[in-house]
Amino acid sequence: MGTISSRARADGSIGYTAQIRLKERGVVVFTEARTFDRRPAAQAWLDKRERELAQPGARESVKQEDPPLGDVIDRYIRESKRDLGRTKKQVLGAIKAAPIGELRCSQLKSQSYVTFAQNLEVQPQTVENYLSHLSPVVTIARPAWGYPIDEKEFADARVVLKRLGQVGKSKQRDRRPTADELDRILRHYADMEQRERAEIPMQKIIVFAMFSTRRQEEITTIEWRDYERDRVLVRDMKHPGQKVGNDTWCDLPTEAARVIEAMPKGSGPIFPFNHRSISASFTRACSFLAIEDLHFHDLRHEGTSRLFEMGLNIPHVAAVTGHRTWNSLKRYTHLRQTGDRWAKWKWLDIIAPLQEHS
Repeated sequence: MGTISSRARADGSIGYTAQIRLKERGVVVFTEARTFDRRPAAQAWLDKRERELAQPGARESVKQEDPPLGDVIDRYIRESKRDLGRTKKQVLGAIKAAPIGELRCSQLKSQSYVTFAQNLEVQPQTVENYLSHLSPVVTIARPAWGYPIDEKEFADARVVLKRLGQVGKSKQRDRRPTADELDRILRHYADMEQRERAEIPMQKIIVFAMFSTRRQEEITTIEWRDYERDRVLVRDMKHPGQKVGNDTWCDLPTEAARVIEAMPKGSGPIFPFNHRSISASFTRACSFLAIEDLHFHDLRHEGTSRLFEMGLNIPHVAAVTGHRTWNSLKRYTHLRQTGDRWAKWKWLDIIAPLQEHS
């Protein structure tokens, strides 16, 4: 009645899915599955459920498939052909582990979702992210698998949470680094290099990030073969509907190209470092220097706004940043002047001196 199958996950670990299927006259009338990190745990759950279903009247009560929400989440992850991404899997895993994950489909009411959201004790935009990741699971559960989830209950819960102000979109940041802040940060890393305490060439990476408008995870994936002086190939560029295989050629401002030319030549990544280490180093530097509320991603914001301030039109800016729509691009535009505020910037000459090409 029950089987256990193993499957490699995206992170390289192995998941063990225990599945029970009940048939009547050759037709499946009930299926239930759970995924575990260890085979013995999967076997223990399988044995327990088989004993429960062997009890008198148990099969009659489960003929209509009505699994817990946690099982529905498992099936969604297991059967999805899309790369769901690390963040979405983590969020769905948290929902599965919460009390709501133990409720069966028919038990899920608007109050269930509202209670779950209120117990998260996080910012409204984070609650919105949780519900957005759960939404496709609720939406397809009934039409795809026949599970008795009422989509209207979920929709009602979102209305309630919105009216209570407990969900909301992320606030758009307008933070841009000042010339003084970048000067202090780059001098900080210069001091670290002099003391031989710098493992990552943060000066070059910071300057490249600002002028290229590239995200930190994109910077570390660009290889020498992807560089053509006036453009670079950004692999798996972030995109809400296509997280893998979205390779995009982006125009490269001359200042960013100068930084690349100043890097040691090789055959692999131009910046062969972990993007999380880059972000963590930048955060530590800002904390040490008492620079408040400045994120590494704000360098992309600065670089994008700079291009508009220099007079580039929307298509030209998008060719550099990789944005596909004006709605996604305009959140980075907080113009403060006209012209190039970084023209003749001393740090560019220090970090990436001009080179003559034959």
